[in-house]
Parts: sequence; structure tokens; C-alpha cells
Amino acid sequence: MPAAASAFLRLDEHRFLPTEHTGGAWTPDEQHISPMNGLVVHEVERFVAATRPDDGLQIGRVSFDILGTLPLEDVTIDVQVVRPGRTIELLEASVVSRGRVAERARIWRMATGGTGSVAGGRPDPLPAPDACRSVDLTRIWPGGYIASLEVRPVVDPEPGRTTAWLRTAVPLLPDEPVGALARYVGLVDTANGIAVRESPATWLYPNVDLTIHLHDQPQGPWVGLDTTVTFGSGGLGLTSTVLHDERGAVGRAAQTLTLRPRPSAGEVR
Repeated sequence: MPAAASAFLRLDEHRFLPTEHTGGAWTPDEQHISPMNGLVVHEVERFVAATRPDDGLQIGRVSFDILGTLPLEDVTIDVQVVRPGRTIELLEASVVSRGRVAERARIWRMATGGTGSVAGGRPDPLPAPDACRSVDLTRIWPGGYIASLEVRPVVDPEPGRTTAWLRTAVPLLPDEPVGALARYVGLVDTANGIAVRESPATWLYPNVDLTIHLHDQPQGPWVGLDTTVTFGSGGLGLTSTVLHDERGAVGRAAQTLTLRPRPSAGEVR
């Protein structure tokens, strides 16, 4: 794996090579899905800029279905129009690894408009990240992605409950402009790892999806995650997050968890 100062290297128009900054956290030699999510949004925005740059639509929802693990190998991202329209449209992006679709994303784009006179209902903003101290998340999770993060809890974490700011100095791509939304989305999947309810050394609870609903377009570099993790009694879990930037709340995210004990050494999973 080449040393690099970015999460991915572009190999051609649609193909990318992950770097060590994408590794982990359940398995360090596989990709953490969070940087890939940001790359998908970047490719969607590139597709839009190339095909209809002045249509005035904005992304209001992004949903990711994680169909398989992603090794630290090259991937191809393809973007297509599912439902065209002048005021709303639905796009779909597919991430292909080793000849199979490993992730599929659907992106709703909607018309912009002046609705400031009726805006309301946001949760209270978080304390500024400058007022919070950094913690080392690598004490809990391995992998190059987690190692790239600066994490600042707003309050002391409790099992299944954390509010924290995070950012990374590692760009998604070298020498290529990446928009604020792609950079922001590239950190959101971390939510399931900051509010640890049970130790990942004894329990597995990976998410099989991520859905992000936005009521405002986020700005960076800080991503605020006000996160609650719920474990059910039958093997299901849910990570729910209010999303913030430094101005205030911008949306919500949810992740469906599959919950099971971690197999002991020699046990068949």
C-alpha cells in the first residue's frame, strides 16, 4: 500500500485506490466505509457538474447500503440518474470492488429556495470545538482512518451516548477540489464508533447502512455528532445522530446495526 497524504488516489475517471488512511475499524486491512461515503458524494457532485452544472438543485438526502466489505484495493464508482426532474431528481451510485457491487447509494437532489422566514425546529447548537479537549479514539478502534481523526467530546462519553466534534487533516483526494458536503459526509459514519455501548473486543455491531437527512447544507471542517446507540434484545441495533456544523444543527443520520458476540479464537463465525 503506497504512503499517501490522502484517503484515495485517482487511477482514472472512475477508478480509485484507497490508501492506508481508509483502513479499519472492525478489520484494519479493510476499508472503513466513512471515507468511501465521502468519495461517493464527490463523484455524484462531479457527475452533476459535468452534465447539468446550473440546475439549482441541492442534495437533501443520501442513503448508503453496505453490501459487502471493501478490501484495500481499487474500486470503481458509477453514477446514474434514476428519476430525472427539474425540481427533484434521484441519482444512484454504485461502488464496485472485485467485480461485485460492495455499496450502493441513492441521492435525492431538490430545488433551492428562500425559506428563511419559516425556518425553525433545530436542536440547540453545540459548544464550539475550541472549548473541547481532544481524545485518542485509537485506544478503542484500530485502523488508519481512526488514526487520522481529531476527536473532541463535548461532554464525558457514557455507554451508548456521546456528543463530539471531529475532523481530519487527510483530504479525500490529492490535488483535486472536493466540496464541503463530500468532506462532511466522509466523516459521518464515524458516529457508530464514538458512542461505544459495548467493547468491540467482545461484541460486533457493524452498521449495514447509513442514511443522512439534511435540512441545511453543512460546512466544515468540523463535524458535530450528537449520537445515541440503542441495542435491542434480538440482535438489532440503531445508531441515531443529530448532525451539526459550527453554525448549528444541519440534519440527522441513522445506522442500522447487526449485533452479535465476537467469536472467540478458533470459533467458527
